[in-house]
Amino acid sequence: MKIVGIYSFNNGKETIEKKYPHLLKEVKQVIKKVNAQKAKTKLSREKTMPGKMLFNPKVLNKTFKDEFSKFNWKNQRVVCEYPMEFYLPAYKPAKLNKGAFREMDFIKEKLGIEVQFGKYAFMVYNVCAKMTIFNNFGYIDSGIEIVPIKKFADQMSTGVSYFEQFVWDLEHRGVSNIDIPVLILGIDK
Repeated sequence: MKIVGIYSFNNGKETIEKKYPHLLKEVKQVIKKVNAQKAKTKLSREKTMPGKMLFNPKVLNKTFKDEFSKFNWKNQRVVCEYPMEFYLPAYKPAKLNKGAFREMDFIKEKLGIEVQFGKYAFMVYNVCAKMTIFNNFGYIDSGIEIVPIKKFADQMSTGVSYFEQFVWDLEHRGVSNIDIPVLILGIDK
């Protein structure tokens, strides 16, 4: 695969190039090693493209995981302990946090990475919520979000979001004082 789009959210590109050039080099090596053609395994049952072979996000994610693990990148889970004090006194909720967690795909040193081939809301959540949460826990100080460009996403199931849409929204949202530096990488096969 190859990087064809770069967007610097909250000085993400500049921060990562300065603080983590060695890790950015690893990220670029991983992306280059991923052979997307091996992930073209999903037979579409959708009305708009019946019988068409599509790129399978699960296979792509597994391939990224395998490649990142070769460089000793690790995932990180945070157990969710949901507060109970916000319920009205008459309501008796069941225990809510059994097995609940948040997870970041890859972390090394203090750089977090999310690879996203899912719905649009997950991209926004990763950058505008999850990375902030993992920063608040002290696991990361910067992030990289790896997403498909539109041309690539169009060869997956409908509803997969893409780089161009994501960048437009981040540009129009703006940066908040709680946002961390994030480098958004748009990839193609």
